[in-house]
Amino acid sequence: MLQALIEEFEHEAESTRKLLQAVPVSHIGFKPSPTSWSMGELAQHIATIYYWYVGTLTQDVYDMDADEMERGATDDIHATRELFEKNVEKARSALKSLSEEDLQTPWTMKAGGKTVMGPFPRGTVARGFLFNHIYHHRGEMIVYLRATGNKVPGLYGPTYEDGKTDE
Repeated sequence: MLQALIEEFEHEAESTRKLLQAVPVSHIGFKPSPTSWSMGELAQHIATIYYWYVGTLTQDVYDMDADEMERGATDDIHATRELFEKNVEKARSALKSLSEEDLQTPWTMKAGGKTVMGPFPRGTVARGFLFNHIYHHRGEMIVYLRATGNKVPGLYGPTYEDGKTDE
């Protein structure tokens, strides 16, 4: 299972990179509703999830409130892309440090000392909290890009825009 997670991680990190490269400076403040994140905030959240791999994969109990990470301004997509690259490297190292047995170790998330998730096997958390969390927010970003008239990169093959013709 570990090798499959590593291979999926590498493939999907490249897809996330493509998506973050498609975020235009001109629409960084776009919000589809008053209660939604801006495009810049969403991009930064996606980049931040990769940081959470370290605490999730290397600590049995991860307290989100005790872990501080400098993120930079949400309206600076270039800084967010740099944050993403740094976090992917950290995530890759954490993932590659695991053994198959480590995937069965119970893991718990806390926020300010209060348990908010778990305990669950670390492998279950990697799939559900880390991988799927990124996929969910990438889907949101695709909606943001389309809503602002921007091209969506193909993550799993050609996109709708790739198949359109001007005939």
